[in-house]
Amino acid sequence: MNVTAKFLGGSGVVTGSKYLIDIGEFEFLVDCGLFQGPKALRQQNWDKFPMPVSDLEAIILTHAHLDHIGYLPKLVKQGFNGPIYCTEATAELAKILLLDSGKLQEEEAEYARKKGYSKHENPQPLYTMEDAEAVFPLLSPQPFESTFEIHPRIKVTYFHAGHILGAAIVKVVIQGDHQSKKLVFSGDLGRYKDPILYPPSRIPKADIVWIESTYGDRKATEQKPEEELARAIRETFDRGGLVIIPAFAVGRTQLLMYHIYQLMEKGKIPKAPVFVDSPMAIDATRLYLDFHTDHRLTAMLEEEHHPFKHPQLRYFQKQEQSMSLNEFRGNAIIISASGMATGGRVLHHLFHHLPHEKNGVIMVGFQAEETRGRRILEGEPSVRIYGNEVPVRAKVYTVEGLSAHADQDELMDWAEGFCEKPKMTFIVHGEKKSAEALSVKLNEELGWNTIIPQYLESFVLFEGI
Repeated sequence: MNVTAKFLGGSGVVTGSKYLIDIGEFEFLVDCGLFQGPKALRQQNWDKFPMPVSDLEAIILTHAHLDHIGYLPKLVKQGFNGPIYCTEATAELAKILLLDSGKLQEEEAEYARKKGYSKHENPQPLYTMEDAEAVFPLLSPQPFESTFEIHPRIKVTYFHAGHILGAAIVKVVIQGDHQSKKLVFSGDLGRYKDPILYPPSRIPKADIVWIESTYGDRKATEQKPEEELARAIRETFDRGGLVIIPAFAVGRTQLLMYHIYQLMEKGKIPKAPVFVDSPMAIDATRLYLDFHTDHRLTAMLEEEHHPFKHPQLRYFQKQEQSMSLNEFRGNAIIISASGMATGGRVLHHLFHHLPHEKNGVIMVGFQAEETRGRRILEGEPSVRIYGNEVPVRAKVYTVEGLSAHADQDELMDWAEGFCEKPKMTFIVHGEKKSAEALSVKLNEELGWNTIIPQYLESFVLFEGI
């Protein structure tokens, strides 16, 4: 029996992860991500899928970020109706994120229609909320560290990856005619010292490894993020101001809630209202309570007060609640999406509070080029919000060290967990510079045979097994 792999995304870029494995009698995908970022990449979402959808029989997901699951509604719309395997928390997060993605696709198409900037007379969304809902019946949730079968010859096991709630490393065992072979997909690996999530599991043996390289050329700052966060909050409160933190709804918001609770309990910042103003973040936070065995906070959540439930915390689901904060004066912390200030409720908070010197804006994540968050971070005197130039007079802070991605040292640490060198290692989910840096490091320090695959490139993994 021969086994091949084809790279339909996540190769040479940090987006669109899709890896096709073919054992001859059965083809399956590992991840089914949306291409995000520059227009040239986003346009690939509209291309014809590079294989007959009818030949695809199953999908295995590593975690719920859109660059790993966001293409599912389009694929189902094209006729895929096989099982989509994922961890239990990933299944629930996927429902939240895919519905939101469908809504955004619809809104973007409607905006293009109104403004007339599309080359199409009647621009259509890539998929709709209804298309997203069509994915849900296909989801097949599986527990961590419990082997399940997707085909008589293929067994799969999920291990903790530590990236976001439910994120998993995937081990796939393929039984050939004469011997079995192990494939291991890192998915996106998290930080080893994350206070909420378990560290990435070490897998002792694999014949072929897929390892992400998002930060393959970077080492995390040694600074303690909670100390920087405390300083920014204290300084703003001392001015009589209000703190605004643009934050991604899944992962980053919950990590901030943890740190802020701890800082208040330890007396490092004054106790003040904390407004979580993001329906998606609120829905995601509930999942941390539902899947409490999937993270480190199990014992803490049994207490009367904990990071996701305490007297200072306010969850704002409704638009009217959110709007009421426009007139708020005094010490408070508002955590709201989106993380790069490209849209969402955080915009009206910035619109009303950026012009006042006493306020503070804390940037806690990567700000991509040409985003509003990047312009605020780089000190531009004003930013455009709702068609108006809004002066940036609030003090802008940066807190590093809250990333959900393993850095180069942590990626190497995970790789060193293998007892034997894999036959072949694919460096994926990273831009050229970071992928090459990790490739060199793995080759020189561990003697690994590394390959940086290109988009649509195919490889024979095993012959006659």
